Amino acid sequence: MTVKPKGTIDEIPPDQACPADNPECDATTAGNLLDGRIRYRQFRQGYRTGLEPVLMAAHVPARPGDRVLEGGCGAGAGLMCLAHRVADVTGLGLEHDARTACLAQANFADNGFDRLNVAQTTLPALPASAMFPPEGGWFDHAFANPPWHRHDATASPDARRDLARRLASAETIAAWVGSLGRQVRRRGTLTLALPAALHDVAVASMRDHGIGAISIFPFWPKVGRPARIVLVQGRIGSKGDAAILPGLVLHEEDGRFTPRATSVLRDGSTLA
Repeated sequence: MTVKPKGTIDEIPPDQACPADNPECDATTAGNLLDGRIRYRQFRQGYRTGLEPVLMAAHVPARPGDRVLEGGCGAGAGLMCLAHRVADVTGLGLEHDARTACLAQANFADNGFDRLNVAQTTLPALPASAMFPPEGGWFDHAFANPPWHRHDATASPDARRDLARRLASAETIAAWVGSLGRQVRRRGTLTLALPAALHDVAVASMRDHGIGAISIFPFWPKVGRPARIVLVQGRIGSKGDAAILPGLVLHEEDGRFTPRATSVLRDGSTLA
C-alpha cells in the first residue's frame, strides 16, 4: 500500500456542496454547536442531532495531523467538534443519505473546515478507493453512532430518521465494527456511542474483530439514575483488559448541565 502523507484525503473528492438554503437540500434550521463556536444546519424534519456526536468527539484520542473516519456522519456535527478541538485533523465522514451528505459538506465549508470531507456510501460497504485497501489501516481513529433501534421494530414514517436509528439487521453493529475497525491502523481506536443496553453487543463485536483494551464510558442523566448512553472504545490489535471508566453525570437535579458536562458540550473540552 502506498503511504500518503497525513492530512491528504483526495481519493474521494467531495461533491459540489449545495448551499444550506438550496431547496434541493430540504428545509433546514440554523443553529450552533459548542456554544456558538460552530455554525450548524440540520434538517427541520426527521432525524435531529443529539448529544452523542459531541460526546464522541470529546472522547476520540486524536492528535494534530491525525486522519479520522466517521461512520454515519449525518450533517457533520461530530467531525466538526473534533476538528475544533484538535488542530489539523483530517476527517472523512461516510453518509448513506445523499441530501444529508450534501448538507454535511455545506456545514464543513461554512465553518472553514477544508480538511473535512464526506463520501456517500452505505455501511458496512465502503467506496471503491485506494483509501480503503483490503488490508485497511489508513486512518488513525474511527468513530460512529450506529443505528440502534431493533431491526424488527416499527419503522419511522420518516425515511431519513428510520435509516439513522433502526438497525438493518441483528448483525448491524458487528458489521459496522468490522468495516470501520479494519480501516484503522494498529493501536488506533474505534469509538462507538450506543444505548447502555447494547454495550455488551459492542464489546463482543470488538473482541470478535481483534479489538482490545476496551473501555466503557457511561453517561448518567442525573446522580443515582441508570446510564442511558455509553461510549465503547477499543484499540485495534490490542489484547488489553476491559475497563469501566468513571463516566460523567450530565444534569444537576434542576436540569442544568453539570459543570463538567458544560465544559464538554459547550466549551469543547476533552473527556480524557
